Amino acid sequence: MAQEPKPDQRQVVERLYRDHYDVVLRYLLRRVDPSTAEDITTETFLVAWRRLDSLPAREAGWLCGIARRVLANQRRTDGRQKALVERSATGSPPVPPGPEDIVLADLELSAALRGLSETDREALLLAAWDRFEPAEAAAVLGCSRTAYAVRLHRARRRLAIALASRSTGDDAVGPTTPVTHIVGGVQ
Repeated sequence: MAQEPKPDQRQVVERLYRDHYDVVLRYLLRRVDPSTAEDITTETFLVAWRRLDSLPAREAGWLCGIARRVLANQRRTDGRQKALVERSATGSPPVPPGPEDIVLADLELSAALRGLSETDREALLLAAWDRFEPAEAAAVLGCSRTAYAVRLHRARRRLAIALASRSTGDDAVGPTTPVTHIVGGVQ
């Protein structure tokens, strides 16, 4: 049975919910379907309530970090369940799921993003789509601000190289194209 929050905790949770529900939901909507996003957003605030003693100043980043971990847990659970069903039905090992689908207007960019590692994609998307400041994005990823800045710089570079190789039609690394319109900042 869930413990009823203390009056001061309740006010903090209500304020967090009021101030950051939309941020967390938007973060999740870019990664999953609307129904799943709403469920995970709700679970995120339940986890936050249980962890109020570790509430940092950068609340939005902290909440999105929780949402990211809740989503990862759900995906692992779904993957295990799917694997169990497949093993039961076919007797053969399952094929691991591919990277998440990213829907972008620019097909070249979409293809280049899909070619990056999940770590690189997440660093770029936190900056470009979620518009998190480095300290908030670092909180989402559970790393230092400096570590996030390095990840973002490397991810931007890899994306620029991937875009350049796609535009030339080969895998040779040539001059990179500007990607400032994607994430703003360093090429």
